[in-house]
Amino acid sequence: MLHTMSITPDSASERSAAEVNEEIRALWFRAGGTLNIDERREYQRLVTEWAAAAPQPTKVA
Repeated sequence: MLHTMSITPDSASERSAAEVNEEIRALWFRAGGTLNIDERREYQRLVTEWAAAAPQPTKVA
């Protein structure tokens, strides 16, 4: 499932890391492995969204 491009992730429609990863893979596939400037911006936005959605390790005290 692909979403339209936005500048920041929409907290009201938070997606899982797996969903964002699927979109990152689709972006690379569509681009044929070489991103233009607009695709690089989208990639950077998606990686930031993916990092925020990825499970964080828990600290054990």
